[in-house]
Amino acid sequence: MSSHNARAGLDKKADQVQDMFDKLAPRYDLLNTLMTGGIVNYWRKITTEAIAPKPGERILDLAAGTGTSSVPLAEAGAKVTACDMSNGMLAEGRKRYPQLDFVYGDAHELPFEDGTFDAVTISYGLRNIDDTEKALSEMRRVTKPGGRIVVAEFSTPTVAPIKVAYQQFLPRVIPALGYLVSPNPTAYAYLAESIAAWPNQEDLGAKFLNVGWKNVEYRNLTGGIVAVHRAFK
Repeated sequence: MSSHNARAGLDKKADQVQDMFDKLAPRYDLLNTLMTGGIVNYWRKITTEAIAPKPGERILDLAAGTGTSSVPLAEAGAKVTACDMSNGMLAEGRKRYPQLDFVYGDAHELPFEDGTFDAVTISYGLRNIDDTEKALSEMRRVTKPGGRIVVAEFSTPTVAPIKVAYQQFLPRVIPALGYLVSPNPTAYAYLAESIAAWPNQEDLGAKFLNVGWKNVEYRNLTGGIVAVHRAFK
């Protein structure tokens, strides 16, 4: 995969994104921890609280990768399906967390019946899906009436000093770190670009409404570097 084809400004071809994450799988969680200075663990805690998993609930964790985001949901007693379209990530996840149910699936056409889940969630994966509204619509389809969606995603910083630092950090530091620690440094140039090109909090909220989700709300984390959106069916 050439760096040109991986660029986020171009179409996100599913096989390219899949190939990229297949290569990153063994070290992906470690790299995320390093690149966020460990704050990813705080973001995950807040996201889990927003999902509010309850014993016996069925929860779909989409773009679950190795299942790190699924573990706290399962520990709360929910029956979690960890779904991803990277076979490399799924294989790594099955090794690490054999207690979780890992399923291959494309967010544009989820392999589940209508109204299957009490909650659906996706963390830092929505921007890697080619058609955002199609994915949000599919997530709504597989959610039970009254169920909820929680999306954690990089967003637009709202605090001026953070905004300036972030604009410097994304295009320079993330790719540089990628070259130091990743077997696939091109992936980190792509990740930086995909974050920069992503809609802001309000624009993403509008996409939820466009496909029928109700009561859309969001919470900014770390000055808006990340936003957690929640809505209901």
